[in-house]
Amino acid sequence: METALSITECCFENQLTRSDLMIALGGGIVGDICGFASSIYLRGIDFIQIPTTLLSAIDSSVGGKTGVNCSYGKNLIGAFHQPVKVICDPDTFNTLPCDIYTAGICEALKYGVICDKKLFDSIANKSCDIEGLIHRCLEIKAKIVEKDEFDHGERQLLNFGHTLAHSIEALSNFEISHGHAVGLGMLLMARACESKGLCEKGVSTSINDALVSYSVINESRFTEKDLALTALNDKKRKGDSITLVIPEYIGKCSLHKIKINELENFITAG
Repeated sequence: METALSITECCFENQLTRSDLMIALGGGIVGDICGFASSIYLRGIDFIQIPTTLLSAIDSSVGGKTGVNCSYGKNLIGAFHQPVKVICDPDTFNTLPCDIYTAGICEALKYGVICDKKLFDSIANKSCDIEGLIHRCLEIKAKIVEKDEFDHGERQLLNFGHTLAHSIEALSNFEISHGHAVGLGMLLMARACESKGLCEKGVSTSINDALVSYSVINESRFTEKDLALTALNDKKRKGDSITLVIPEYIGKCSLHKIKINELENFITAG
C-alpha cells in the first residue's frame, strides 16, 4: 500500500490529470500495483499493461484484477480496473531466469486443465509454439472474463489451484513464487479430488508429470491444517463458505462450494 501511495504522490507532484495514463512495464507485481494506483488516482485514470514475463502476459495483465498485499495475504486490497491496452513482446521472455519462465508455464497448464486438453498436452510435451500458447491462453481468459468480469460465477474457474497456491506462497514467506505455487496447488487439489472420486483417475498424474518435466516442485512441505487455516483470508471466501475448482478431467473443471471448516478434510488425499 505504501508503494501504491508513493506512486500517486509522484503523479500529484508531476500534475498528472484525468487525461493522462500510467504504463505498467514488467511482471505481475508491476502490473498489479500500477493498475491499482491508476484505479485510485483521481478516482481512476487509464493505464496500459506491457507484460515482460510469460505469467503476466498470459494471465495477470488481462482481466482487470489489480491489487496490493497486506499482512493478511496477497492482493487483498485492490480493485477491478481494466487496462485500455495490453502490449506483449514475447522476445522479453528470452531475458527471464528459468524459474520465472516456468512459473508462467504453470499458469498456462491451468488453462489447459480447465478447458483445453490439446493445449495442456502441447505444453506437457513441450511441443507448443510460444506465440500460439499466449494467444490461446488469452483467448480462453477473455471469453470467460467477458461473461463474468467481477468474479461471481464462471470466472472463478480461472482460480483453479489458487486457493492452495495463495496459502503456499504465504506459508513459504513468498520464497515459492506465485506460478510455482499454482502448479503445486493444482496438483494437491487434483490428488484430493481423485481420492474422493470427484475427478477422473490419472488427472493428478498428468499434472504431476507436466510439473516434473519443467522441474517445478511437486510436493508440499506444509500440513493440510496450515494450508486450510491460511486460506481463511482467501479473497474467494464468502461468509463461512469457499468455492473450489474441481478438475473433472483434463480439459473440464467445475465449481464446488464447501464450508470453510471442511477445507482441511477436503484437501487431505487418501
